[in-house]
Amino acid sequence: MPPSTRHGRLLPLFLGLFQGVLLLFFALFVTYDEPSVQAEDTNLVANQVSSTFPFFQDIQVMLVVGLGLLLTFLPRYGFSALTHNFLLLNFSMQWALVLQGLLHHFHHGHIHLDLHKLLISEFAAVTVLISVGAILGRASPCQLLLMATCEIPVYLASEWVIVTGLGVLDVGGTITIHVFSCYFGLGVSKALFRATQQPLHPKETPTARSDLVSLVGTLILWVFWPSFVAVLCQPGDAQHRAILNTLLAMSAGAITTVVASSLLERDGKLSPGHLQNGSLAGGVAIGAVADMAMPPVAALALGSLSAAACVLGFRFLSPLLGRKLTLHDQCGIHNLHGLPGILGATASAVAVLVASKDTSASHPSQLSPAGGNASEVVEGQWEGRGAGGQALRQAAGLAVAVGASLLAGLVTGAALRLPCLARPPERLCFDDSLYFKIQDQAESPGPDSSAEEGALALKE
Repeated sequence: MPPSTRHGRLLPLFLGLFQGVLLLFFALFVTYDEPSVQAEDTNLVANQVSSTFPFFQDIQVMLVVGLGLLLTFLPRYGFSALTHNFLLLNFSMQWALVLQGLLHHFHHGHIHLDLHKLLISEFAAVTVLISVGAILGRASPCQLLLMATCEIPVYLASEWVIVTGLGVLDVGGTITIHVFSCYFGLGVSKALFRATQQPLHPKETPTARSDLVSLVGTLILWVFWPSFVAVLCQPGDAQHRAILNTLLAMSAGAITTVVASSLLERDGKLSPGHLQNGSLAGGVAIGAVADMAMPPVAALALGSLSAAACVLGFRFLSPLLGRKLTLHDQCGIHNLHGLPGILGATASAVAVLVASKDTSASHPSQLSPAGGNASEVVEGQWEGRGAGGQALRQAAGLAVAVGASLLAGLVTGAALRLPCLARPPERLCFDDSLYFKIQDQAESPGPDSSAEEGALALKE
């Protein structure tokens, strides 16, 4: 069966079955809270919606538009990058909503849905959107959906261990989201492609137009990133600090990216790939310390360091990992999420030690997945063990995130090698024509048409 035909049959079958089961689950177990007759409760709900929904909208724009456009740097894979990103967001969010409801919110036979639960589920979906960057263009939609199916429960388990079990401070998801998703994606890539060196594909090289569209996605992410970091902070001083620290870190990161990229190129010109990723590195790193009462210069320094690490990673580390470990990382998620994430986790341990005398910097302000204040979970541990104990917990959380994600990613990547998942042949990688009916090609087929490519691929 040709790859396009197999994909055309598997994808609607997989999604149709998933949505049908989900409809039945929602009909039986999911409901809304009863409307309150008390004026105080009504005002409380109204205040929660008015304070949370603007952040929620910003995050939606980030994930659907910003991240989608960022992935269009592959010139012949734009339709697929945007659509698969949008599909995975909706699929993963619904799957996470079900699992979160069963784990944390299943009471008296029902799950009561609200905006906070939807937001937490969307954060879980972010891990999938980041992880797929490692194998973008070389995996079929069915493989990506299976990857999301496996990643979400592992993320929820590791996030519970890190935040609730260990009491790690990570309001912006530096450890629980960025580090976890990075090494999960790299584990999937390593197991999926094994020890095979992936040669440069002729359709893999970005063009000026695709890089420009991708850079627009970076700018959208840059503008809305403070909402992603601050949304789970307690309203008030902590949320205010998180917004300010994120803006400072990302501003310093943007300038440092230009400096580092220009210095690393022989002719002093800028690399579009460096700009697309390095400008966002400060937002990744600042998440673990964003709500802490630290001096503004610390946010600027962390943003600059993370951007420099990201650019250096693209210039030196990625080629080295490709040669020595045959590690394929299509979007460079290790440079944007892994290295800045490790820097942010290290900074959080240092910040705890330095600011141990300042109680406002010592206690977390993060809202937990269950809907409560995470400070209630770890405040007693923090006061009992002091700054040293909390710093060790930060390091332990990083170790858990890296170890659990790598192991789960390797297992998931091995599962993605199943022939029934219709992995695209090498000749048809990075090409929209395998998944979309492209109007221009349909009207004026030429010697490079998708039909002939498919025939050649099957011959090979």
